[in-house]
Amino acid sequence: MFPRLLATFTASVALTVMASAQDGTMAGRMEGENYISPTGEFKIPAPILSELGGTITDTENVVTFSDSYNTHISIACFELDAAQKWERDTRGLRDYLLYFFSTFVLADFQTRFPKSTIESARFLPDLMNGTMITFALLPGGSYFEAKNRLVEDPPQNSLVAKRGTLLFVRHGHIYVISTELAERATQRSTYTKTVEQENQLLSERLTTLVGRLIFTDGKPHPP
Repeated sequence: MFPRLLATFTASVALTVMASAQDGTMAGRMEGENYISPTGEFKIPAPILSELGGTITDTENVVTFSDSYNTHISIACFELDAAQKWERDTRGLRDYLLYFFSTFVLADFQTRFPKSTIESARFLPDLMNGTMITFALLPGGSYFEAKNRLVEDPPQNSLVAKRGTLLFVRHGHIYVISTELAERATQRSTYTKTVEQENQLLSERLTTLVGRLIFTDGKPHPP
């Protein structure tokens, strides 16, 4: 189940502009400014603006919020099947979350961007009763590169994108929240942040996103 579903984590399958979200063309739905997941597991104020070209892409288990400037955020929510519950119980939460990232998320990155690697990871025991944050490097894997590439830039000079990802388990579901550090592409030649500064910035953005999640009763909501 998980390899097939996680393929949608980095590959958009149904791009929908923010304005059309109100027409019910998404798997989930908008209620005011809130995006509500199709399963009813969570809702979140949409972290994009239609005025800035904000778009929402979603499936039954993954939603991606993007714009043309600095936002590319994915939130995945999968119910743990028996095999995954066994892995969690036998490995312990910390090792399980790192295992899940390496086996499914990083593997999916590597399928699309073959030289992708995990740069570092750390466990945050006090966030969501245990959260793993990872930092991955994806050569050629920037959502923003094509939007900011100069015509004279050689194709082989593709930048190495950096994504931060948070993973935690809640209510029998694993959440995978990921965002790209857009500045690597948008600032390009003037970019000077250190690895520590990058990690701090991604950590702050991801923990802010977690803080905006509103968990619901886990039951599907009628349209």
